[in-house]
Order: sequence, then structure tokens, then C-alpha cells
Amino acid sequence: MSDSQPTRADYRYFQPITTRWMDNDLYGHVNNVTYYSYFDTVANHFLIHEGGLDIVNAPVIGVVVSSNCQYRKSVAYPQRLDAGLRADRLGSSSVTYGIAIFAEGEAEVSAFGQFVHVFVDRQSNRPVPIPAQIRGALEQITAVSG
Repeated sequence: MSDSQPTRADYRYFQPITTRWMDNDLYGHVNNVTYYSYFDTVANHFLIHEGGLDIVNAPVIGVVVSSNCQYRKSVAYPQRLDAGLRADRLGSSSVTYGIAIFAEGEAEVSAFGQFVHVFVDRQSNRPVPIPAQIRGALEQITAVSG
């Protein structure tokens, strides 16, 4: 991912997020750690609804091994947000997501970053190839290099 700020057009999948009262900190805006929860929400919503992941019974699950976030503009409860998702890198057993948070109706990004899932066997916790159905869904949101 480049250092430039992303726009809505850079993302292929969106999930609405509703801020909660508890998301605000003492400074009156959403606390920095909460953005990671938003990242986790959009990635897992995509895996469940688009990739067919059965979070209770699937023999293969995605575990987070890395994440980062850059903050650009504060948001606060009771704002509605849109979380944008794309696959920046698709490996054999891992995916690097590009994720951005936008206030509803705004073009300017509030926060953006990356989130890496490694797919592992649920029992052994060892890396395995990304399941075909999930890989197919991820290919649909893979970022195009310019």
C-alpha cells in the first residue's frame, strides 16, 4: 500500500458500522483501539457472508498475525461509518487486507490500514492453503496494481 490516502473508489466491498457509546474515549472521539475492532468486523463479515466461512465448525480458520492503522480524521458516537475492504495481497495461506473507515456519506478517509490473516488448521494451528470458496471471494476484491 502506498503512503497516499485511499479513497472510497479504492475498495471493492463495504460494510456499514454503527458506532457505540462505549467506542468514545474521554476525549470525545472513537478510541484508537476500537478501529481494530472495525477492521476485524468487516474482514470477518466478508469471510462469513461472501466466502462461506463457518466460524463455529470450519476446519480452517483465519488468525490475525499483523495489523496497522493510520488515523486521519476523528469520528465519534453516534456516527455511522462505512468500512471498506480489499485484498492487497493474496498468498497461498494468507491474505493482507486493505481496510479503510469512512464516515457515512463522506469521501475523506477517517482511518486506514492493513490486517493480515493466516489461514490455519483449527486443530493443529498450522498454516494451510486458503479454502477454495474463500479464495474465490478474495479474488473478487483483490486490489489492482497501478
